[in-house]
Amino acid sequence: MSSNRFAILPAPAILKDYVACLRIAEHDDEEAVAIKVSPNGLPGIVFHYNTGRSALEQIVTHSGRKVCPPPLFLYGPGIEPSVMHYKRGSSATVQVIFKPHALKTLLGLDASQLANGSADLHEFSAGNLDSQLIEARSQQERVHLLTSFLAARLKQEKTRDTLVEESLRLIQQNSGALHVKDLLACLHISERQFERRFTQTVGLSPQVYIRVKRFNEALRLIKSGQFARLTDVACALNFSDQSHFIRDLKAFSGMTPKSLSQKVDDFYHDQAGYSYI
Repeated sequence: MSSNRFAILPAPAILKDYVACLRIAEHDDEEAVAIKVSPNGLPGIVFHYNTGRSALEQIVTHSGRKVCPPPLFLYGPGIEPSVMHYKRGSSATVQVIFKPHALKTLLGLDASQLANGSADLHEFSAGNLDSQLIEARSQQERVHLLTSFLAARLKQEKTRDTLVEESLRLIQQNSGALHVKDLLACLHISERQFERRFTQTVGLSPQVYIRVKRFNEALRLIKSGQFARLTDVACALNFSDQSHFIRDLKAFSGMTPKSLSQKVDDFYHDQAGYSYI
């Protein structure tokens, strides 16, 4: 018999400019659990545990790349769907989902170096944060430890690129249904300079980030049932043609559009994006 529980927590007020939300997932299963995750363009921190050890066996991307992450790790924005394979038994995950610019502005990283990858969090934490998280008595205490660690980073906050943050706001406001040329016209910047600054801050090029956001909006529209045909969804999101729409759905979900539309009710959504069990 299996039990899967999910909870979404808002970011503390002090971190609201950098953290989208926190997600807690708990699994109680005699068999191993596999959770499929679609890309959302957001980086974050994951702590996972199973009776004092790591809960994740491995993460496998759609292209076949396998990662065996430590119990506490930092991850960058990805563009591939992946499957998180949990070990059997009771396990839990506490995930801090950053806003897209947080790797640069909060941790001082060139986000492009962590795109589609992950890193141990030890170089950023002065103490034994992972041991403290394992020994914590409750999820509430673990959330407090993680948010306190991040709040301490505010004292070392790096210069924020307000132009890139404005471009992110525009992309979010338009559900990704706009083009880079539209951003360049609004922001009065050259394409080359904008792409360099955006990629360093977000980790993805503006073109790829828009594609990921538009994919997530396509999932939301398909799931809403307000459009009878996939072609109507493509039109609503300003896809240049049907083949472009189909290519992005397959690239970011690992499914054909027909299969995706049939299984879209199995996707769940929060501020972080979509996952599929």
